[in-house]
Amino acid sequence: MKKQIAFDCALVTEYMMQHELEQMAPKVRQAHDMLSAGTGPGGKHTGWIRWPEVYNRAEYARIKRTGETIRNRAEAFIVIGIGGSYLGARAAIEMLCPAFYNQWSRACRKAPEVYFAGHQMSASYTANLLRLIEEKEVYINVISKSGTTLEPALAFRLFRELLEKRYGKEGARKRIIVTTDNTHSPLKKIAEREGYETFGIPDNIGGRYAVLTSVGLLPMAVAGIDVDTVLAGAADAVRLCGTPDVDGNPAYRYAALRRLFYDKGKTIELLASYEPGLRYVAEWWKQLFGESEGKDGKGIFPASLHFSTDFHSMGQYVQEGRRDLFMTTLWVEALREQITVPQMADDTDGLGYLSGVSLHEMNRKACEGAMLAHTQGGVPNLRIIVPEATPYYFGQLVYFFEKACGISGYLFGVNPFDQPGVEAYKRNMFRLLGKPKTM
Repeated sequence: MKKQIAFDCALVTEYMMQHELEQMAPKVRQAHDMLSAGTGPGGKHTGWIRWPEVYNRAEYARIKRTGETIRNRAEAFIVIGIGGSYLGARAAIEMLCPAFYNQWSRACRKAPEVYFAGHQMSASYTANLLRLIEEKEVYINVISKSGTTLEPALAFRLFRELLEKRYGKEGARKRIIVTTDNTHSPLKKIAEREGYETFGIPDNIGGRYAVLTSVGLLPMAVAGIDVDTVLAGAADAVRLCGTPDVDGNPAYRYAALRRLFYDKGKTIELLASYEPGLRYVAEWWKQLFGESEGKDGKGIFPASLHFSTDFHSMGQYVQEGRRDLFMTTLWVEALREQITVPQMADDTDGLGYLSGVSLHEMNRKACEGAMLAHTQGGVPNLRIIVPEATPYYFGQLVYFFEKACGISGYLFGVNPFDQPGVEAYKRNMFRLLGKPKTM
């Protein structure tokens, strides 16, 4: 039987009495009932809850076929999107593909180089990316549920122009894939007019909860990630995170503890990881919880740290700064690669006592030492243990966080499926850019 993601809260007993958690149980049960029945705020956007079990099989087969075609033909694959339209796919690729993925030979990768655009408006970044792919066979996937978000819309215009100049209209048509709203998106209208292959984003699933739809699965498939196993892990997580009780459901226990910490003045959560490949898992997590909880003057501020690197920059603050923090460590138990410290005749560096010890084991001791030190310093520590960095556990981890986030939003009394504050900057930006009011 496969191991499951584990949630460890053993170090928070001095911050949390058992009766406090027990008193949260009825509120968690109420949140569970609203989420499951779709009767809470934003309930029409809870299609992700059963998605790993009820996903569209016909479209999924097309995702796999298209992914294989691009994987075999493209030298560079450009994912154009922002926020939930790209963070999940990037998290998967960074976590599951080897470090320096794009620098490996095509023979080792067995897939194209993967790059991202449309997640900012930097002229230098975009110009350098366009220059980088000048001599490469290029396919692009533009992802936008609304089809009107400025950053990916601009990038799509630039890359579409590049493909049409290089391959002509017909050649570009074969190399552009659109992922968008099934009915209302302007991007959908462009795709229909131009004849681009199109994948739909379900109406009842918002962008930041859409990793396990075509939004994330097509880029994963292009990169050679086993998407069958991703969905299998997520489907198992539906069952793992399906019970309504705090004790038996790790996602609900995590959500309940976060809310209790918040009530005790711990308003900032630091997601810490010890593997560089988890950096974009943390970026996706920040958007998931930040956009879902941060409204109505409420919410925990999500931030991330990457250890042991950040021990040497932020470690001091965590240990002795303001005590409004708590930390959740994302720990991968077993790694595919192992490196041990070599034995050397000359021990001038004083590291002879570490000869034969693996770097991963040293990372483990650093993690355990930091969790103890931070807890003793007034920063409660939680830990999420991922057995391995594999597609199965990526799918499980995504669903764990999504379920915890939905429950947490309801515990805060907000709608975890809208983002009204995001529109404020857009209105000002478009006004300053002189956008006609009729558009």
